[in-house]
Amino acid sequence: MFGRMIDDIKESTGTALRLTSLAAAAAFALLVTTSFLCAALFVFVLQKYGPVEACLAGAGLFFVVTLIAAVCYKVRQNQIQARAEEAAKEAARSAKSAASHMLADPMLLAAGLQLVRAIGVKKLIPILAIGGLALGFMMSRGASEAGDEAEAPAE
Repeated sequence: MFGRMIDDIKESTGTALRLTSLAAAAAFALLVTTSFLCAALFVFVLQKYGPVEACLAGAGLFFVVTLIAAVCYKVRQNQIQARAEEAAKEAARSAKSAASHMLADPMLLAAGLQLVRAIGVKKLIPILAIGGLALGFMMSRGASEAGDEAEAPAE
């Protein structure tokens, strides 16, 4: 059993290594191709307009490419942030829903009544008071954190 698992791991590692090597070779070939195209463009502009214009054309081309990459990065970053915020909101909603369903469960209520009978009302009152204070403190703290997030300016 373990021999088969080790063979599978070796095979998948070998496959991943081969694919990574092919991707690296393709990336290097793309870099060389881009370099030659940039050199050809530079020589063309150099012969047609002169050295200063050729340098400015190359700088302008790479500046435009940099701006496009920066805009794509910012858009992707905003998408990731929005998705994370939506996931956090969904998790909060599901937690609230789970808590309300738990309190409406008849089996849970029956277990609570048995607990009250076993411990006794006089011993349970101080425990419930402390629990209520803790719950109130946690709820007010959660509400203030949510208010702080809503008031914080988006960057």
